[in-house]
Amino acid sequence: MDGLFTKEVKILILNIILILVLTICFITDLKEQKIYNKVIYPTLILVVIIQFISNGLSGLQSSLLGFVVGLGILLIPYFLGGIGAGDVKLLAVIGAMKGSIFVLNTALYMALIGGAIALIIIISHKEFVNFLKKLGTWIFALFNGATYKLEFPTTALIKKYPYGVAIVGGAFICLLFEGAWII
Repeated sequence: MDGLFTKEVKILILNIILILVLTICFITDLKEQKIYNKVIYPTLILVVIIQFISNGLSGLQSSLLGFVVGLGILLIPYFLGGIGAGDVKLLAVIGAMKGSIFVLNTALYMALIGGAIALIIIISHKEFVNFLKKLGTWIFALFNGATYKLEFPTTALIKKYPYGVAIVGGAFICLLFEGAWII
């Protein structure tokens, strides 16, 4: 027995907490484009306590390393204004809960899911369809020696969407396929 909990019990508790937090954040991010501190901060405190009680200082170190890695992954996009603080804190809490390898893999899946969501938003935007028509005209003009000014759409490119959904998706993939890591 490691500390107060067996390894299996600790993993089960953390997985249950993770599923609850991910579900809450998914719903609030979709509905309100917010990830609330009243969910994130108590979860962080609880997770750190569980890690410390179950594994002592090594559990605390592991939790802190996961937190820093999760925080670091989205810190630059946050400072550049491309992502919200709630998204950064959610990924940091996931790191504190499940460790640095888990959060790194979550980030990779998160990026793939986020890219797919962004692509769907861009493609489904009316301005994109008009751009494709103009692109066809431009290509036709190019091959016929004419000039045609092609302007790229910007409205769909600056559209905001709840990135917490991608974070949740990445974490769920890692949780479901734990052990089958990219990293």
